[in-house]
Order: sequence, then structure tokens, then C-alpha cells
Amino acid sequence: MKLISKALATSALCATAWLAASAAVAAPLTAADKGQLTAAVDAYTPKMNDAALKIWSYAELGYQETKSSALLQDQLKAAGFKVQAGVAGEPTGFVASFKNGSGPVIAILAEFDALPGLSQAAVPTKTPIAGQDNGHGCGHSLFGAASVASAVALKQWMVANKVQGEVRVYGTPAEEGGSGKVYMVRDGLFNDVDITLHWHPGNTNSANQGTSMANISGKFRFYGQSSHASGAPWAGRSALDGVEIMNVANNYLREHIPDRTRIHYVVTNGGKAPNVVPDFAEVYYYVRNADPKIV
Repeated sequence: MKLISKALATSALCATAWLAASAAVAAPLTAADKGQLTAAVDAYTPKMNDAALKIWSYAELGYQETKSSALLQDQLKAAGFKVQAGVAGEPTGFVASFKNGSGPVIAILAEFDALPGLSQAAVPTKTPIAGQDNGHGCGHSLFGAASVASAVALKQWMVANKVQGEVRVYGTPAEEGGSGKVYMVRDGLFNDVDITLHWHPGNTNSANQGTSMANISGKFRFYGQSSHASGAPWAGRSALDGVEIMNVANNYLREHIPDRTRIHYVVTNGGKAPNVVPDFAEVYYYVRNADPKIV
């Protein structure tokens, strides 16, 4: 984890610094600049690793990342950033800013939410943590920690070299299905940003261009009449039957939808006991396509 987070932080940092330097003095980074940036990352690495491991252990779900968000905010405050918490109506969302005169505004995204059902100790074999359900399956424990490290190192370089501009860290909650960034965009938090940098843990260290599918999700809830499934099944109306019929119908629908459309779902509530006709059931759907209009 330490090597991966350090390499990715350095990659994000160098890209950000190059943009700042280009905008400010119309010149690429020198070897001395790169050395300063790398040294700043090296110096901050212990704090970055500590944050990554703590966020890994917190394993907080989207919009519930109270400790993870507070940890990153505290690190940024200690580094001289002004932090605005609770932005866009999101208690765990934040924007941290360091401004050094007038110049380009560079945003660095930081995520920190976990996923349900992925509890895992920090070892290379599948080892769930007893009593813990959530875990980091997509590396967001590294993501937020390294983004903060990049911003802190960039801020130090800007001050040392009198580079004008502003670097911001956007603490974006609930990436895993909660769309925290959407509400920030809606509220205009990116309106004055010149460029936004995003990175994600992976098995190679590279800069890639890519696109994502548009996504609409929804939970469909069915209500019925409870009854004993053996003693009086005729008196019941199964809400689960409604969910099952909907799923079957949607699976038949797949034949008649545009190519590369994705429909996927999980049954989040199908009743509690087989001998009771369920009076409530719920299914959670995602619908995806590259074209938002098709979605």
C-alpha cells in the first residue's frame, strides 16, 4: 500500500505542477522543479500512509464518511489550506483551498468512501475483519490520502518558486453510487476552475484518457399482504412476487434495448422468513449507457 500510494501521489503531483508552471510562466518543469516536488512528496509520505491506513480501517459508506473526511480536512488545515466543510448540502463534502496570488485554479479530487460487504484486513489474501461489513474494494483509502499529499506538496512548491495560482482539494463523498460530485457541480463549486485532475488506484502507473457510462439508479418498492405461507397462503399477497415479475420482465426487455446498454440489479429486501408471505420487498436497479439520452 505504501509504495502504491507514493507512486500515484507523485504522478498526480507532477501532472498538477506541470499545469501550474505552464499557466504561470509558459515553460515546462525543470529538473530542479521535479526534484523539489518529489522531495516534498517524500517528506509527506509518512502522513499520507497513516491517513490511507486509517481510512482503510474506518471503511465508511457514502455520505457517512465522517471520520475519513475529518482526517483529510485536518491534514489540509495543518498544511495552511482554508477548508470549507459541508458543501453542496453534503456533511462529509469539503473544499480546501490555497491561493497564492492570481492565476489558474487547479482542482484535485479526493474520494474516501467504502463499499458494503468488502470487509478486508490490510493483507494480500482474502481476510474479512470480524464484526465489520464494509471495506475498500476500489482503493479510495489511497485516493483521498494521496490527493491531499499532492496538494500539500504543490502548495509548498508554489510558495518556494513564487508561482501564482490556486490549488484546491475537493473532498467528494459517495462516489460509489451516491454521486457526490454531481451536487457540487450543480451548486457551481467548479465554475471558476481551470482544470480538474482525477486519478484512481490501478495496477499500472499511467495517464489515460477514458469515458464512463451515464447511470441512473432507483429502488423499486413493492407492498403486499402478510400471511402464513403454510397455514393461510391464500390470504397473502407477496411483495416479493412483484419484485420477481419485474426482474423477469426486465430480463426479457434486454433483447430490445440499444447496444451497450446495461441493466443490473440486486434484491435488497426479499422478506425475512420463508414461512411468511412478505408484505414488503425492494429491488435496486442501475441502468447505464454511454449516451445520457438513451439512459
